Amino acid sequence: MKLKNLLCLSAIIFLSTTSLAMAEGQGDEGEVPKAAKKSEKKKAVKEEESFSIPEIPGKFSGTVSLTTDYRFRGVSQTDTNPAIQGSVDYTHDSGLYLGVWGSNVDFNDASESSMEADYYGGIRKEFNGFKIDLGFIYYDYPGADNTLHYDYFEPQVALGYDFGWASFAGSLNFSSDFFADSGEAYYPKFSTVIPLRYGFTADGYFARQYVEENARFGLPDYNTWGLGLGYNYKGLDFKVQYVDTSVHKSVCPKNCDAAVLFSVSKTL
Repeated sequence: MKLKNLLCLSAIIFLSTTSLAMAEGQGDEGEVPKAAKKSEKKKAVKEEESFSIPEIPGKFSGTVSLTTDYRFRGVSQTDTNPAIQGSVDYTHDSGLYLGVWGSNVDFNDASESSMEADYYGGIRKEFNGFKIDLGFIYYDYPGADNTLHYDYFEPQVALGYDFGWASFAGSLNFSSDFFADSGEAYYPKFSTVIPLRYGFTADGYFARQYVEENARFGLPDYNTWGLGLGYNYKGLDFKVQYVDTSVHKSVCPKNCDAAVLFSVSKTL
């Protein structure tokens, strides 16, 4: 074979081998190699995972309410005037819960406090149909003079059972230093909720407020009770309630007297 032909053949073999190697590396129509594709895909997945926001277990909810009078344990906290109230709650699947609730207040004094903010939490569990709630509440009155000692803390425990035709519950709140620095206080309460026809519900409660230093608190130990009727219409909860206390009018002429309250609320 002539040298010229040998050189041509060598060149053809070289070019063919090079082209084949390139074709095997690139695939059809010059595509990226499969190994490179897998590497880039894994890298993209890792980047996506690194920037993903983890899902928070449990759920959040909120409520907004309007009421003709804010009654706390039978006593008006707004000088018998209307109130707007709201809450934000978080409940974990384990039964743990946290929340904050707020309302306007009017004690008709010089405390300069026009708002109440309650911070609460605890755990709710169910055993053999019995519902148990162990929690706490911290009552805060922003703007109030510190010398008045309005803010206080209350642990609470509640036990309830739902029979279907009605549910019943008993609870106890305790404070070692109650409102206005009035010493130890206890608040046992018994309540019931009864489902009625056409979507109505009836409820009632009876409770008693015990306070160690009645003079500082401003009221004697007293009973309070109430009866209510509720109805949900297009996501709005309407309620009418009768509330009363055993405090004599001579001691508390207006804020402790019997009253009929109307309220409407929306849970988000």
